[in-house]
This record gives sequence, C-alpha cells and structure tokens, in this order.
Amino acid sequence: MGNNLYIACAVFGRQTQHTRDVTCNLKIKNPEEFIKSYETALGTQDWKLVKPLVSENVSVTFSDGTIHIGKENIQKAFERNFHTTKNEKYAVENIKWLVKDKKYAVYLFEFNWTGIINGKPVSGNGIRTSVLIKEDATWKLLTEHLGRKPKRI
Repeated sequence: MGNNLYIACAVFGRQTQHTRDVTCNLKIKNPEEFIKSYETALGTQDWKLVKPLVSENVSVTFSDGTIHIGKENIQKAFERNFHTTKNEKYAVENIKWLVKDKKYAVYLFEFNWTGIINGKPVSGNGIRTSVLIKEDATWKLLTEHLGRKPKRI
C-alpha cells in the first residue's frame, strides 16, 4: 500500500483512496447526513476527515469545561484526544431535533465511546448539543457542547 491510505469519506457510501496530503471535500446534503459523516469521521481519529465538517468559526466545549474556539484550536484539541485515546469507538444515539431549517439545525443526542488510554480500556458517555450551519453549500458544525448525562430521579 505504500503511502496510500484507504478511507471512507465520512459516510458518503463510497471508499476512495487518498494519500495523506489529500482531504475529502464532498458536499453534505442534509443535517442527518452530517451526523452520520461526523460520527464516522470522529471514529477514524483522523483530523483530515473531521476538518471539512467544521466551520472556521467552530467552538467546542468539552465535558470537563474546556472551551476551544476556532478551527485551529479545535484541531489541536481533537488531535490531542486522538493521540491519547487509541482504538476509539464512537457512537451516537437518541437524536432529538430542536430546529431544522434551510441554513441551520440544532439537535441533542447521546454519545458513547470506548478506547484505550495508557494501555487500559476506558469508556465514557454523555449528552451533546450541536448547532449546524449550511456553509459553502454543505452542512458544517458551528458549535457543540458536551456534558454528562443527567442522573435519572
């Protein structure tokens, strides 16, 4: 295989072969397709697949309270997580749409992940709120906030 890497361009239903210098720039048609693409891209732990899915003005608040603003800062935070957590599996469930419009969408969902940190199996879960915008004829993440699942009473 040499320098080539087989990747799925998010969840666009086809595999393409790229060198490590090429990013995937397919257009995402709707918010539902974005969710599948984002979930798949995060699961690859490859920033080059996540990057086209986030706006230049993106902000992410992690469940530990840290806030990252701007694509460059988000890249650093995500790549740090990708480096720390090996063999990560990420899943989305229980999606609840709050608003879907022609240019923006807001949704809540639960997430689960497993992986290996420092040689030990780890896992986590939580709830996420995400805002998407239609930018350059494709759907992108504008902001998301990760939190812990509320305790049921």
